[in-house]
Amino acid sequence: MSTWIDVAAEADLFDDCGIAVPLAGREVALFRIDGQVWATDNQCSHGDARLCEGFVEGHEVECPFHQGRFDVRTGAATCGPATEPVRSWPVKIEGGRVFLQDAP
Repeated sequence: MSTWIDVAAEADLFDDCGIAVPLAGREVALFRIDGQVWATDNQCSHGDARLCEGFVEGHEVECPFHQGRFDVRTGAATCGPATEPVRSWPVKIEGGRVFLQDAP
């Protein structure tokens, strides 16, 4: 069964950059782009790097270590050396709070 978990205030997010939040024993990166909020695992699938610290352009975040890129909407790897996706998480905003769906 999935549940929605309150992870951040919407006011904590800034356009075109990421922040890290805890969820279900892992770290998730939140990104606000064009007024929408997206969430992916914060760990790059290619190496030990935090995606919340990466450069955001369009709907992609660039890994700060090896410049692999991921689509924040789907988690898909869009540029090597990253080839494996990162997990993306369903997001909803209610009452100025950001909720992520914790599902298996």
